[in-house]
Amino acid sequence: AETDTALRALVLTGSGRAFSAGQDLGEAGVIDAPEEERPGVLADSLAHWYHPVILKLRETPLPVVAAVNGIAAGAGMSLALACDLVVAAETASFLQAFRRIGLQPDCGSSYVLPRLIGEARARELALLGEPLPASQALDWGLINRCVPDDRLMQEAEILAGKLAEGPRLALGLAKRALLLSAENPLPEQLDLEARFQRDCVADPDFAEGLAAFREKRPARFR
Repeated sequence: AETDTALRALVLTGSGRAFSAGQDLGEAGVIDAPEEERPGVLADSLAHWYHPVILKLRETPLPVVAAVNGIAAGAGMSLALACDLVVAAETASFLQAFRRIGLQPDCGSSYVLPRLIGEARARELALLGEPLPASQALDWGLINRCVPDDRLMQEAEILAGKLAEGPRLALGLAKRALLLSAENPLPEQLDLEARFQRDCVADPDFAEGLAAFREKRPARFR
């Protein structure tokens, strides 16, 4: 997708009742592995299959919208929260299912949740393992939209359309700056913003945005 210059945004959704029920431990080989080998099998599965996907969603310059059509459980919840904007159907829910089988959160949940909803609520989700309805997830600031089920894809496509009409480089750099802000002290973040802004000013989309501003018309970013 990153190499397709005509592609401006992505929508990620599920194709059944669930957005994602999380990692299939059977498919990963954990269940059938000898007990003493299970820790290594699970760790290898996460490192090989899951971590690259989570990192790619966070780091790709393309904006990504998650359309959560049903339950997003375990690693599936992490997958949804790795996207830039999250719109969920009213009947959808989010679940840190790990504790139910004796695991702790993975695939970035322990990183993302405290930053999105604060430590107290993050601990509640991780330690109690209770489902969080989409409407409550919206109230908590975990997601961006909660819509009737029959409007889910329409809303997701509207959001993706707005992103697709934006300046591709500038949006990609905004994603990157927000990601790095979690670790950077303010002086380093200010320097980063200045460097990224120089890149934006050198991009043709800035010239178009400036012309549109002067001519009092919508910008037509290329």
